[in-house]
Amino acid sequence: MKAIGYDAIGPVDAPDALRVFDAAIPHIGPRDLLIAVKGISLNPVDVKLRQNRAPENGPDILGFDAAGVVVETGAAVTGYKVGDEVFYAGDVTRPGSNAEFQAVDERIVGRKPASLDFVQAAGMPLTAITAWEMLFDAFRLTEGDGTGKSLLVIGGAGGVGSILIQLAKKLTGLSVIATASRSETQDWVRKMGADHVVDHRGDVAQQVKDLGLAPEYVAALTATDQHYPAIIELIAPRGHIALIDDPQGLDIGPAKPKALTISWEFMFTRSMFGTADIEVQRDLLNRVSDMLDAGTLQSTVTENAGQMSVETLLAAHARQESGRVIGKQVLSGF
Repeated sequence: MKAIGYDAIGPVDAPDALRVFDAAIPHIGPRDLLIAVKGISLNPVDVKLRQNRAPENGPDILGFDAAGVVVETGAAVTGYKVGDEVFYAGDVTRPGSNAEFQAVDERIVGRKPASLDFVQAAGMPLTAITAWEMLFDAFRLTEGDGTGKSLLVIGGAGGVGSILIQLAKKLTGLSVIATASRSETQDWVRKMGADHVVDHRGDVAQQVKDLGLAPEYVAALTATDQHYPAIIELIAPRGHIALIDDPQGLDIGPAKPKALTISWEFMFTRSMFGTADIEVQRDLLNRVSDMLDAGTLQSTVTENAGQMSVETLLAAHARQESGRVIGKQVLSGF
């Protein structure tokens, strides 16, 4: 099969930062689906791995969002059959979706929304899983909970922020404050449903205080080390901070006076470790699919970068590195 991968860590403009090559069609295990990839999406994890994880045995295939058609099922698969249309975020320990075919555990695969084409659908899984797990696993909220409380989303216009705002507004009673600095990103987070918008280039703590709010929950989605002092200042006592980025260092000492909880959200944990509850990702993706089809959620895709090729993927990686992507980028398959 045709695939695109990288041989060595380095910058996006390095020679052969990505290259096309022939790879064997993946062998599937008992619980796996073999999927013909029809659409993919770019996420910050693609850039982080290309920059920091050196391949060990030939080129690594990136890509951790996709939609496609099941072409083969493992012997123990019960939830899907050949011909089913699916979407998923994959497993960071296995070859990714920048290829013609991908093997994925059925327990982390959801039904593709019927209302979206393959390319649009590919933009939703990774961010939806991340946002869902942040709300209901990290913050330990239950659906309908949160009335009278508030959530601050730092980096609200990104892929995770865009769907997190929507899920919080549709499935909880939380008031949502989103940070955005440009006029277009501020308009976007309001479109996603944010109740309040503050500029993260300014004094975030003071802006939140001026709203008369002290959020019980903070989703730190970007530049956590930069915003951490403001978060500590503005969050309510016994509040909860959940983060997804990679600060170089985080001193938890200042969190003690307010008895804060600090936790990580990493949506690949369940697939990496084969947790006992791994199938909850399938279930939540099916819920998200139903909500998209019902119009309860809206697509967060804003950029179609064309058909997958070395050139289009490199351009998409460069856009990710610019930090100016609103919502999600997608590409069609080979």
